[in-house]
Amino acid sequence: MKRYPRDMRGYGQNAPDPKWPNGAKIAVQFVLNYEEGGENNILHGDAASEAFLSDIPGASPWPGQRHWNMESIYEYGARAGFWRLHRLFTGAGIPLTIYGVATALARSPEHVQAMKDAGWEIASHGLKWVDHKDMSEAEERAAIDEAVRLHTEVVGEAPWGWYTGRCSGNTVRLVAEQGSFAYISDAYDDDLPHWIKVGDRDQLIIPYTLEANDMRFANSPGWITGEQFFQYLKDAFDTLYAEGEEGRAKMMSVGLHCRLIGRPGKIAGLKRFIEYIQSFGDVWCARRIDIARHWVSKHQPRHTIRPSEMDRHRFVATFGGVFEHSPWIADGAFDLELGPAHDCAAGMHNALCRVFRSAGRDERLGVLTAHPDLAGKLAAAGKLTAESTSEQAGAGLDMLTDTEREMFQNLNRDYVAKHGFPFIIAVRDHDKASIRAAFERRIGNDTETEFAEACKQVERIAQFRLKDMLS
Repeated sequence: MKRYPRDMRGYGQNAPDPKWPNGAKIAVQFVLNYEEGGENNILHGDAASEAFLSDIPGASPWPGQRHWNMESIYEYGARAGFWRLHRLFTGAGIPLTIYGVATALARSPEHVQAMKDAGWEIASHGLKWVDHKDMSEAEERAAIDEAVRLHTEVVGEAPWGWYTGRCSGNTVRLVAEQGSFAYISDAYDDDLPHWIKVGDRDQLIIPYTLEANDMRFANSPGWITGEQFFQYLKDAFDTLYAEGEEGRAKMMSVGLHCRLIGRPGKIAGLKRFIEYIQSFGDVWCARRIDIARHWVSKHQPRHTIRPSEMDRHRFVATFGGVFEHSPWIADGAFDLELGPAHDCAAGMHNALCRVFRSAGRDERLGVLTAHPDLAGKLAAAGKLTAESTSEQAGAGLDMLTDTEREMFQNLNRDYVAKHGFPFIIAVRDHDKASIRAAFERRIGNDTETEFAEACKQVERIAQFRLKDMLS
């Protein structure tokens, strides 16, 4: 069984209305990453100095050595940048979520107290500001547990949210399995929160951002001036706000770092952005935990039919009748590379049609001949499948006069005599009059043309049936 685990579908065309408090058109969420004192450093037991997210161009790790310049840049974030940002956000009355590296928080008690006094949420940013990608599963699980333990000891309460940033392919699963987090933010896959299933647990994901993020002051291509940062944030806000006015409200995350945006020339752009969004009356500036609690209250996880998670027996039993009396199509579709994108009507229709289209002519002809005549003897005898019975009744074919019934029976007989298979049409697209008109028009086609048209109609019928099953 081939299964593709990535979810490329998400909410699809119709994302839910988040129903933000007080009818807000957008939720804007500011994150301040507190990493200073938790970065790679031989003082912290690491093999080399830090090389990530600083104003040193092309920085590289110094194995076995302290990097004095790098350390001083991180120290600037704690000594000056944090307090500049603290004044800005407390003055504006906007609450923050802190992504706090546990060891950094432990080395900054005054900062932690200021965060708590301001009513900011302090989420976990891991034990240390280091890569998790090369950790064994056991090592990473231990690091997660220790991050929670130390965070609780330093802050006075356990973190509600988690964001690693430099995560591994196992991080989200391991954090979800830890079981104590209201949300995880190691994702950049949507403009709204969403649920994932990890074992028996429904885990809320609140996506984060790497583009509406001051880290691009330290990356190329990126920001050079505060004005560039402001303009990007404004453009993103304006786009999302307009979507909110159209009834498609979203969330906007803004990522910040003390040692980056905390510099005087950079923070000016952030100030302008805050002033700009505060000129609107219907913007909700919230902590991530507030968004998580709101989502839980308004959007509980939905446990729907998931074809990609079925075993073969259930899969074929469920979808074997979508193509009339042809369960081999569902059996073949089960062996395709199915994933979350197929857990909907469009996805299953595509999978089943692939098997049908790639089959030989004789196999496809078998599908066509498995279809009943329209308003024929099987219908009169009540021997149609439930799907066919409902479809023909929906077009009024169960309410024919004797004259109409005789007319359809004659057309059926002449069509089969000429083409070798029944006349097939997706009756939900028609009424009695248009079905008759199509019958009379198509009976004169050559058989190859009709074979192709009948196959298209079979696929259309399947599409309707799947919409009923996987709305």
